[in-house]
Amino acid sequence: MNHIVAGRLAGASLLALFMTMPIRAEAQSAAPSDDSGGTANAIIVTGTRQTGLKAADSAAPIQVLDADTLARVGQPSLSQALTQIVPSFTAQAFGGDAANLTLTARLRGLSPNHTLILVNGKRRHPSANLQVSAGPYQGGAAPDLDLIPPAAIERIEVLQDGAAAQYGSDAIAGVINIILKSDSEGGQASATAGQYYHGDGETFGASGRIALPIGERGYFDLTLFHRFHDFSQRGGGDKRISNSDGTLLAGLPASWASIPGFPRLNGIYGDARSRLTTGVYNAGYDLGGAELYSFGSYGRRTARAVEQYRLPNRVSRTVDGVTTLPFPDGFTPFMGLEEDDYSFTGGIRNNAGAWRWDLSGTYGRNKVRISTLNSANASLYADTGFTPRDFYDGAFTATQFTGNLDISREIDVGFDKPLNLAFGGEYRRDTYAIEAGDDASTYKEGGQSFPGFQSTDAGHNSRQSGAGYVDISANPVDAWTVDVAGRFEHYSDFGSTAIGKLTTRYDISPAFALRGTASTGFRAPTLGESFYSATQVSPTTAVVQLPANSAAAALLGFQPLKAEKSTNFSAGLVATPTSSLTITLDAYQIRIRNRITSTGNLLGKSGTTIIDQNVLDAIAAHGNVIDPGSTYVAASTFANAIDTRTRGVDLSLATSTRFDASRIDWTLDANYNRTKVTRDRLPAGVFTPQARGDIETASPKFKIGLGALFTSGALSVNLRETIYGPASSYASADLTTYYPTHIDTAAITDLELGYELARGVQFAIGANNLFNKRPPDPPFVPGTTTYVNSSLVWGGPLTYAAYGFNGGYYYGRITVNF
Repeated sequence: MNHIVAGRLAGASLLALFMTMPIRAEAQSAAPSDDSGGTANAIIVTGTRQTGLKAADSAAPIQVLDADTLARVGQPSLSQALTQIVPSFTAQAFGGDAANLTLTARLRGLSPNHTLILVNGKRRHPSANLQVSAGPYQGGAAPDLDLIPPAAIERIEVLQDGAAAQYGSDAIAGVINIILKSDSEGGQASATAGQYYHGDGETFGASGRIALPIGERGYFDLTLFHRFHDFSQRGGGDKRISNSDGTLLAGLPASWASIPGFPRLNGIYGDARSRLTTGVYNAGYDLGGAELYSFGSYGRRTARAVEQYRLPNRVSRTVDGVTTLPFPDGFTPFMGLEEDDYSFTGGIRNNAGAWRWDLSGTYGRNKVRISTLNSANASLYADTGFTPRDFYDGAFTATQFTGNLDISREIDVGFDKPLNLAFGGEYRRDTYAIEAGDDASTYKEGGQSFPGFQSTDAGHNSRQSGAGYVDISANPVDAWTVDVAGRFEHYSDFGSTAIGKLTTRYDISPAFALRGTASTGFRAPTLGESFYSATQVSPTTAVVQLPANSAAAALLGFQPLKAEKSTNFSAGLVATPTSSLTITLDAYQIRIRNRITSTGNLLGKSGTTIIDQNVLDAIAAHGNVIDPGSTYVAASTFANAIDTRTRGVDLSLATSTRFDASRIDWTLDANYNRTKVTRDRLPAGVFTPQARGDIETASPKFKIGLGALFTSGALSVNLRETIYGPASSYASADLTTYYPTHIDTAAITDLELGYELARGVQFAIGANNLFNKRPPDPPFVPGTTTYVNSSLVWGGPLTYAAYGFNGGYYYGRITVNF
């Protein structure tokens, strides 16, 4: 880290502490403020069909994040903002191959697919980029949160409760509902710049927003956003050519020490370089009793991620005893991505009469084109003396159309308050397609680092589903709320399911309430999980990912994917002992049956020995022709392989202290979460310790966020301490013996200083991970210098740390409101 920057940030932190210390002492004797802390009084629309319900009065646990809270996060990324603010939310820091280009996130340590994403209450379409690589996020194809700019968001409601009976598939861990701004005047312009302490990962972001009236009854709110993020690189030299001290390994050509960048030639541990441009609009027009509305988004991302460095002798050709090495300095391949994403919603609703209704349609499409750049096809060069440097590997496309009709009204049945009856239906059509790569990308082993998708992998698949629901909320007496919901869904590929939910709350006094839920839920397999296919071959190996819903997978004894089923229980309390203090505490248990996971590699051949003829037959049935000389042949697929049980506790505390012209908003948010695999349906030995660790222990056992926001006139100081509990997993250098890896408890400090330079003009500087905390390196295999995870980089960090591995990030931001 630059010493000048370090000194300035350290000075800023000391200034912030100096400013808040006397204030804390004075606050002990200050009178409580009249307003509730946090956003307890915010009106919510998630997890309930009632109107006018406040977050503090909800029978289900819900956290509301307003626009100001989202703005006080250093990196202009919605997933990063949620990671810092929501204790049960964790964003992926690193992924293998294409997963490093569109990172995902999850709630409560479950799969990204177990969280339903809504925009203005409507289902958001999924990403086409399936997370295939092993790790805690494997199988994820959730909507990409980073395609929605934070500047467009009015608030986010995070429902931390199973809600599939209300919203349908995916809402097992919870629901994230993004509410867009809907103004008819004003606007905002904002710019930010920052980089990691290490001096890389430069980030530049800019957004502009304008709100316009449509006549006297309508609004049109438009936000545009652009972000550039550059490469980062962690770790030291490449172990294949250098010692830990950076000197050339003995026995290698001396010229290799002169390769540009030696010894840090391998940049595999780092962020991708990306450019993201998005636009979001939200519009509505009052027809007099009814409202016509529409909202939508368009996003384009281009990115490239660094792959493993290839040694100078990796590509060669021998003719008449003379060997030619076309790349004497070796080369570093890149995985390239071009992504186009758009979504459109149109509808009409009526909230004026006794019967409230909402009719809408939403269409979304995500297409990801994958390329391998600055690479070479070693097989093609060896056979012909020629190889392209860039390869088109193919594309994924996912689309989703959702039509909804929601109807509700209040009915007087003699209870203390009118009964709220809601019912409706939903129709959805999903598609998923894989496009084959060019000929050079699929010739034998394909481009180095990532081969193209074969014609046997390509295909187009679709399904349809229909659903109906009923939701009844009543107050039999003034202090008791009961909400009962039931839902029936039918899918064209796996059949029908019926689920239900009971939610209740009892207010013992105005300052104390008990609440609880019991529900069943389900998650339909994504079409990516059902039909993804990929082929990787070399002169001696062949590994094929078989589509789960295929005859080839059936030869291995696997059935087409069916829905995951869940049972969710939660119980908690809400306390408001003073007008400025709100406390919520909720315990939960989530059981998931038939949970979908990868089988891992099922070995068919090792050396010259056939291990399992069924694997070879399945690969052949898929249309792949394997070289008889291959010495390692394996297949994998997705399957309903395991059952899991997740238990945890969420705690939230919000209060504020006023004195003179200043104020401090205090927050404490905490989550404790443990997941256990209770049943493994895979053949013995297939579900590896690493796969188990990725599910059970790779997420922190707990996460605690402590926040203090001090405001005084034009000055603001936002200090947040996040404590990540221990995490662990397993790794194997030979896929036979597994060794544990550990990440200890870590405290991450975020600090931002803000000042209003003029009316409507705010400037801020800050740091995320102020003290540059980074996860440890993996251990060595005992008695060797081989890392247990086969890392080829000296000092390459463990990548599953919830706080990332890049270290500290500092930034500046200016915002103009008009």
